[in-house]
Amino acid sequence: MISVEPVAAAGAPLARRNPVAKLAAALVFTLILVATLDPVAPAIAIAVELAVLPLFGVRYRVLARRAWPLLAGAGGILVTLVLFAADRSGRVLVEAGPVLVTESVLVTALGLVLRMLAVALPGILVFATTDPTDLADALIQNAKAPARFAIGALAAFRLVPLLEEEWRMISLARRARGVDAGRNPVAKLRLFGSTAFALLVGAIRRGTRLAVAMDARGFDAGTPRTVARRQRFTRADALLVAGAAVAAGAALTVSVVLGTFRPLIG
Repeated sequence: MISVEPVAAAGAPLARRNPVAKLAAALVFTLILVATLDPVAPAIAIAVELAVLPLFGVRYRVLARRAWPLLAGAGGILVTLVLFAADRSGRVLVEAGPVLVTESVLVTALGLVLRMLAVALPGILVFATTDPTDLADALIQNAKAPARFAIGALAAFRLVPLLEEEWRMISLARRARGVDAGRNPVAKLRLFGSTAFALLVGAIRRGTRLAVAMDARGFDAGTPRTVARRQRFTRADALLVAGAAVAAGAALTVSVVLGTFRPLIG
């Protein structure tokens, strides 16, 4: 069954917050963190994100199940930077044939991987605890976003689970035709690329048809639209955004105090 319903507990205190507030808090938190390249600030940010996870009503097992592609990508980036980094300055930590790992390589790799995780986790929390319809209504009412944009985002959100189902159908259809990579890693990579391209083409076609259908139903008109669900931005929602800014600022402050701060520009 295809479903995009939130996976958080309904009574969790932060899961009940306004969708725009959660989205703004995630943006504030991540934008502050991208200002540094050191591994200390994102490591502290990840610790904060994992600590507040129960307040969003998301279990750690559920987060791991949703974020495993992110963890796999982070591992790939770490290995790639360790093996092929250009800057090999600093004390040598590991030297095994062509593999040379120095302090600068390790700090750069850890900084990039941890920053990627720290930036991605808030987005996962927001969309794992937010109903798509509530998000669209909050964008229109609280963020004053155009109805066409908000409803388009809702439609895209609703269609995302179709990608997984379509990927499975494409794979089954190719296997039925005898197209199978077996145990050949090169053939698996080639088959993955062709399946991803077919999925991309199908997504573009579906998006085009959806856009035409929405325009035919007046979503491009300037007539104000009503919403079914009332979304209120309360003081608690403002405190959530302020708390995210304070937490990110504290992570940067610790990085500066420890002397590991490495600005992105400069």
